[in-house]
Amino acid sequence: MSTPMQKRKPSKKNTPARAALLERYAHVADSITTLFFPYAEVVIHDLSDQTIAYLSNNLSKREIGDDSALEDVEETTRNKLVGPYEKVNWDGRRMRCVSTALFDDAGNAAGVMCINFNIAAFEEIRSTLDLFLRGAGVVAQPVELFKDDWQERINTFLHGWLRERQIALNSLTREHRRELVEALHEQGAFKGKSSANYVAKVLGMGRATVYKHLREMKEGV
Repeated sequence: MSTPMQKRKPSKKNTPARAALLERYAHVADSITTLFFPYAEVVIHDLSDQTIAYLSNNLSKREIGDDSALEDVEETTRNKLVGPYEKVNWDGRRMRCVSTALFDDAGNAAGVMCINFNIAAFEEIRSTLDLFLRGAGVVAQPVELFKDDWQERINTFLHGWLRERQIALNSLTREHRRELVEALHEQGAFKGKSSANYVAKVLGMGRATVYKHLREMKEGV
């Protein structure tokens, strides 16, 4: 069961400007962290005193009232959005972040909302997948073992044919299937035992239809 998301109360320093800031944006912060829990943290900074006014799903171990330590606030308020950029969290994990300016009714910049996303967990997943897909110790198919693997040859030809025509296997028309049977026949695909049955299953057609197309080819129909 997931651990309940940690939501921090706003600080006791509740000036009218800060109260308006939190009333307008705190629920937005909570919505973001709820959707992306447990990977996202949202911090609202009060520009009136350059301190943290609100924390939702605290990942950075900061506290309400801490110094914001914002850099180049003017750029953020001028551009309204800065990022994505990366930061290193207290535990050494990488965070991908965006900062957006928050405005009051008069259109003045009153705060900055920083959304910090923990990408380390996904990097670990990617590393695991890369290791698995790279296939340590994978060698080429043993020639002697697979020299008569007609199924492999059919599969290779079939998907090459599909790629050339940009057609998906599940969207083949009746005419496509007929053309494929003819093309496979020209490649000698039907010399293998039960190959007609295999082609029929792969192409989603009856075995009798495969034989019908082969017979028509021989008869020159």
